[in-house]
Amino acid sequence: MMDRLREGVNSIAVKIILGLIILSFVFAGVGSYIVSGNNNSAAKVGNTEIPRGEFEMAYQNERNRMQAQLGDYFSQMLADPAYVESFRKSVLDRMINDVLLDQQAEALGLRISDTQVRSMILDMPQFQSNGQFDQEIYQASLRRAGFSPDSFAEYMRRELVREQLLNALQNSEFILPGEVQAEGKLFTQTRDIRTIKIDLAEFAKNIELTDEEIQQYYKANPDNFTRPEQVKVAYIELSAEALKEQVNVSDAEVKKYYEEHLNKYSSEEQRRVAHILVEGDDEAKAQAILDELNAGADFATLAQEKSDDFGSAENGGDLGWIERDVMDPAFEDAAFALKNPGDTSGLVKSDFGYHIIKLEELKDSVAKPFEEVAAEIKQEMVDQQAVDQFYELQSELERVAFEYPDSLYDASQAVNQEVKTTDFISQVDAPEVLRNPAVMQAILSPEVKEDGLNSEAIEVAPEHIIVVRVEDARDETVLPLEEVKDQVIAELSRVKGEQDAMELGTQVVAALKEGKTDVLTENNLAFGEQETVDRRSPLATTVFAMAKPVDGKPVYGQSKDLEGNIVIIELDAVNAELDSDLEEQVAMQMQRASSQQDLSSVLAVLRANTDIEYFIVSN
Repeated sequence: MMDRLREGVNSIAVKIILGLIILSFVFAGVGSYIVSGNNNSAAKVGNTEIPRGEFEMAYQNERNRMQAQLGDYFSQMLADPAYVESFRKSVLDRMINDVLLDQQAEALGLRISDTQVRSMILDMPQFQSNGQFDQEIYQASLRRAGFSPDSFAEYMRRELVREQLLNALQNSEFILPGEVQAEGKLFTQTRDIRTIKIDLAEFAKNIELTDEEIQQYYKANPDNFTRPEQVKVAYIELSAEALKEQVNVSDAEVKKYYEEHLNKYSSEEQRRVAHILVEGDDEAKAQAILDELNAGADFATLAQEKSDDFGSAENGGDLGWIERDVMDPAFEDAAFALKNPGDTSGLVKSDFGYHIIKLEELKDSVAKPFEEVAAEIKQEMVDQQAVDQFYELQSELERVAFEYPDSLYDASQAVNQEVKTTDFISQVDAPEVLRNPAVMQAILSPEVKEDGLNSEAIEVAPEHIIVVRVEDARDETVLPLEEVKDQVIAELSRVKGEQDAMELGTQVVAALKEGKTDVLTENNLAFGEQETVDRRSPLATTVFAMAKPVDGKPVYGQSKDLEGNIVIIELDAVNAELDSDLEEQVAMQMQRASSQQDLSSVLAVLRANTDIEYFIVSN
């Protein structure tokens, strides 16, 4: 069983699970969303409730992950309440699926022993330093994630039991060699083709248009010739980043700052400590161990024999070197209260249980040389002065822009920043700083656009604001034909050119299918050199839909390239070979897909046979 478990650690599913665990460490502590209803559960699966707090944390973790991947695009999606509700439900559904799998695993009698969980935790790379389990990293990670050792061990136990069930589904799947060969050859298939490109631009150049045709196309396609709503904008930007260029800090000021903040550039006091842990609330047990110590028992021996901290026990309770703000606050206060190496504490109660702490070694703080930190200090002082100056000027800019709302001149003088202006712009071609949604909303507001007033100061980034005003505006309008005639002619010529090119392509393909190759000479066309294409080719949709050549006779078809040009295709051969390396990859992909299908089917059955209640979804 242990061998199978260790094999499972290397599976993709377990790696994902462990990654999610560590991800929760990163995002732990994020507050919950306010949800409707008085129920403290997000959902109920049979007799099992999913706590609302767990759901909100899982939702926030997934939201943060998506935000990191998609950036502003995801932020825009979150502006849609319907999407948010759907997104929240998908997170809750995944949690419900996990509970269903847990219940099924329990029904099947799947178990994970304490020894297996302990071994797993000790081997997790996230808790290791220099290839060894690091108790300091372990405890700090658990504390940040809101776990106690017991709750984390139970969390791991559930995940590993669930993985046993998933492995059972995966290992029950098998793919026949013939299936792999057929699927692999289909997937890796290549095709030999020759092509003729019919250039639309050449056809468009030869199109002759009448005034009537131009007029008709213009009237039939007004959207193509509509100028969007446009405004001329004046604006003042104020940012701490730009102000840094105006800040001068002397070497003497840097030196003075260093001397006044010497502790800031000194290494932290460090202590090497050991402890004996009694988990839970068993104070009597902890006191009995303390009595043994006071009676002269060896600390390291007692730690090995009686400490519940399995990570440090085998090392005599040694936790290594610690600094401030790393350990549990109660533990830390007691550890740093010890004066001399060899001193031990009394009983110390923390979230993990009762500790007896021993001070092993001390390292005093050491100041870094001035030369080593001078550049850092100078940049820090520049940054800080720029930020201070920014907030002073921000208040002044807001005040003056409000008191003199009909112009930005006074505001620009007050903060010594130039007034920037644009020509007529729309949302599409506006400068980047103006495309900020809040800025664009202000520009189009009645107070700014219609009344001609200065906007409020708008934050576009941290320590970066902008005040805008509209100098002129013009509504959306269909431009007169005289102004866009060249555009109309170009568009209509391309449309008609494309029609002619497609007709020619259709005629050529029909003739070639009948064996009439003279059609190529008649139209001054010739196939290019043969090339081999796979499913990544822009022509793949057409090429791989064409019938396989029979008896060496080519097959003909018609498509378009990425520029819209007509492409006549001659398919000469189909190549379907599968090497051993690709065969193995295809087999794995097929097995994974089949396993996922099995899992979906199992979950569908479990859902159908289990009472599931949703209490919250909407934000």
